[in-house]
Amino acid sequence: MRRVGIIGIENSHTDHFIRHLNDEQRFPGTEVTAILRGEDTRVARVTHNRSLTVVDDPTAMIGSVDAAIVCSRDGALHRPQAEPLLAAGIPVLVDKPLATSVQDADALIAAADSSAVPLLSASAVRFTPGVGALLAARDDGGPLTAVSVTGPADPASPWSGLFFYGIHVVETAFELIGAAGVSADLDRLAVHRETETVVVTTSIDGIAATLRFVEPDEHGQVPFSAAVFGRHGSSSRDLPLGPDYNLPLLERFVAVLDGTTAPPARQDLIAPVALTAAIRDQLRTPAAVQS
Repeated sequence: MRRVGIIGIENSHTDHFIRHLNDEQRFPGTEVTAILRGEDTRVARVTHNRSLTVVDDPTAMIGSVDAAIVCSRDGALHRPQAEPLLAAGIPVLVDKPLATSVQDADALIAAADSSAVPLLSASAVRFTPGVGALLAARDDGGPLTAVSVTGPADPASPWSGLFFYGIHVVETAFELIGAAGVSADLDRLAVHRETETVVVTTSIDGIAATLRFVEPDEHGQVPFSAAVFGRHGSSSRDLPLGPDYNLPLLERFVAVLDGTTAPPARQDLIAPVALTAAIRDQLRTPAAVQS
């Protein structure tokens, strides 16, 4: 059996991953066997009717798991939680974001490379049916010229601000542009902020990208949506998240573990982190933000 440890049980994604792996047996022979301790109520819920080992430190999983998933809401915790496991030769899926700085992302990639183990990280929004439909229609309007993505994000979130939900918007833009190994032109980055919305424009692989981050309130949050624009036409879609929206990401991780799919290249892991960090840094510098 392939034993999987999960770190970050405060995140609802933990429930998805355990449901798919243990309850539904979507990948026979691969199961969650250990979790990192969190709040008592969450530990009780996650372990209810399940035989799971609860540990007090990620390093306590070394030697008892064959792979790990890091789900902590705060991406700033991902490097200290994942790096020791990678260094010990344990493959890791880091739920979005990989990290909240290029330095931390680079350190995780270096640890994986040094141990020759796979590292995977991605936003599950990349794999929604709506994004798939936009990718299928992308060339219908002629050569791609621009993409636009909108979603919820709060620059003041306690979980590393814009990174917590904003990384979904950023990664979806990269997915729609489609080219591997590309990055955003940070010299052309412009950040405009109104009271509840941040609007960003930049260029990714020569394609104009507009990103809108709308702050949630007590009434709810804006749904994810996106559009692609060609020389002769355009297509737009809402991107609803179904009950199994994390399953495609888990499928990719298992395929990487099985050796049937290659892990993402360094640049594909770094680029979304670099762009989100640059947006965050401009938001912290009022003189650089248009209003």
